[in-house]
Amino acid sequence: MITPLLRITTPIPKVFISELLTGQFSDYLKTTIRSYLNSLHDSDYADPDLVYGCSLWGKIPFATYNKLREESEYAAWLLVYGFRANHFAVKVNELKNFPTLQDVNEFVKGNGYLLTTIGGEIYGTPGELLEQSATMAEIQPVEFTDGVFEIPSCFYEFTLRYTRPDGTQYPGFIAANADKIFESTNYYNKQVDMM
Repeated sequence: MITPLLRITTPIPKVFISELLTGQFSDYLKTTIRSYLNSLHDSDYADPDLVYGCSLWGKIPFATYNKLREESEYAAWLLVYGFRANHFAVKVNELKNFPTLQDVNEFVKGNGYLLTTIGGEIYGTPGELLEQSATMAEIQPVEFTDGVFEIPSCFYEFTLRYTRPDGTQYPGFIAANADKIFESTNYYNKQVDMM
């Protein structure tokens, strides 16, 4: 008889890995991103701790960050923070004291956190079987090659999943909502909007 080494009895986290499609951007962005990625060795990419390594290529110039963010906040974020988690999602269905996403949002705002509001605080609908919201990324001082500058860091997403006709909970994502989620790190455009 074979006994499993690990028996999972509780739900485990799901990991979503996003992809930056550099081919859809300018030559500057493609060349810049690829030069940093190509500076690593194959062994760096084979390391199982890669996702905990943050930026393996070190500090970058703030001007490079700024130029990249004009095209893609996500590309700029990647070069600064590397392969660390961009955000974490909390499944509202598993919370005992917050039956709705609105309840979660009110609690989050009541504790001084800002929510992304592009397209409203909640995106998705019960009809789409998924509702989501997200905090704005916290602004953190980061050391660049030419000084310390404040830029967006990580954020939290909240998801409320609805039951499908077959009785199972909707497990997927809605592509149109993903863009709204990544607005959480779009600090500079928010500053322009607030002025």
